Amino acid sequence: MILIDLFIINGVIFYIFDKEYLQLDFFLYINIFWLLSSLFVGFYKIYRHTRFYRILSLLAIQFSVFFLGFFTYFALFREGDVVNNQTIILTSIFLEITFAKFLFIYALKKYRSLGKNYRKVIVLGSDDTAKMLLKIFKKKKEFGYVVTAFFSDKTSKNQLYAGTIKESFKFILENDVDEIYCFLSELNQREVKEATTFSNQKGISIKLVPDTNELYSKNYKKEYYDDSILILKVHKLPFESRENRVVKRVFDIVFSIFAIFFVMSWLTPILWIIIKLESKGPAFFKQKREGLRGELFVCYKFRSMKVNLNSENKHTIKNDVRVTFFGSFLRRTSLDELPQFFNVLKGNMSVVGPRPHLKSLSIEYQKNVNNYIDRHTVKPGITGLAQVRGYRGEITKKSDIKNRIRLDIFYIENWSIPLDIKIILQTIFNVFKGEEKAY
Repeated sequence: MILIDLFIINGVIFYIFDKEYLQLDFFLYINIFWLLSSLFVGFYKIYRHTRFYRILSLLAIQFSVFFLGFFTYFALFREGDVVNNQTIILTSIFLEITFAKFLFIYALKKYRSLGKNYRKVIVLGSDDTAKMLLKIFKKKKEFGYVVTAFFSDKTSKNQLYAGTIKESFKFILENDVDEIYCFLSELNQREVKEATTFSNQKGISIKLVPDTNELYSKNYKKEYYDDSILILKVHKLPFESRENRVVKRVFDIVFSIFAIFFVMSWLTPILWIIIKLESKGPAFFKQKREGLRGELFVCYKFRSMKVNLNSENKHTIKNDVRVTFFGSFLRRTSLDELPQFFNVLKGNMSVVGPRPHLKSLSIEYQKNVNNYIDRHTVKPGITGLAQVRGYRGEITKKSDIKNRIRLDIFYIENWSIPLDIKIILQTIFNVFKGEEKAY
């Protein structure tokens, strides 16, 4: 839809616009303004169950902002120039994008009604609201939801009944379920917590259907299906948003290219020569670390130790005899981490995020820290919030890893580009200031 809308905007402007005003800076301005305003307004946040009036509301808000941006360009950058046919231009863009949007949605609903582009759903609970939801999904095939089973501690003769609440987790793993609907009138607090933790770990969307006799936190996002059933969606974390993931990836690529061309291009040959002269072995050190979803990837570093057999299962400790003289300098200044910008370009890592751990150590930490596995929901980083707060290097007591994970989880739940920039600046400051645990 983004590509279609940009095609319409640029096409209308090119064919109707006064040719004397057609300049590259205007095309850049109008395209960037559309993208930023649509991101701010949430213009493309339309879902399977989004109501008609919500779409109309988004169209009205987006074009109100866009029209203001259109006229602002000529007021600020072209000294009040009046453009002929501006009414025709804006009206044409509005009508064509509106028509394209509804045509696209209509075509998608038709496509889903044929059994395509569907999501596999299971239901936990069997109260009257649950039965109503099952009927809605069966009747409104254009939603694109296919209920594969429902689970309840109350036995049922319904052909979709597949067992108790506890038995649902095994079914989810075996059947690639996309969404879980929990009916709170039947599930107790422990069962809801278990379902929420399980879905977050497996990357499955979970939605809570409330008991209408109770009040719920405003942190839940309300959704209505068929104007009759209230659904509460569990608060969405920043990295669950596709837009946020795209923004962070673009930031990572731009920052990494800058670091590689303007820092590593001249610094790498110098460091390579010194490392090779000081001790035998390769200048670069490669090691398998855990990344997104716990998958292993090869992490790059400048070698700071003598070649040894314990690098895969032993953390660096204070006054570690394996660390070379120049390697100590590299570790204190974090220059040994520079090659990881290539990991970022490859997509294994991010500039900022939880630090990647060895698999052997990761298994040990999982036993001691409840939320440790949540770190795997995002890409690991070259630097992170825990590192700039002093929690880096050797783990000497349980509180070290617990505080590190606490800050990692805080970062995941509160991510923003300004936070990333703040952590990067703090990292640079710490390099010059020096850190107690940088060994």
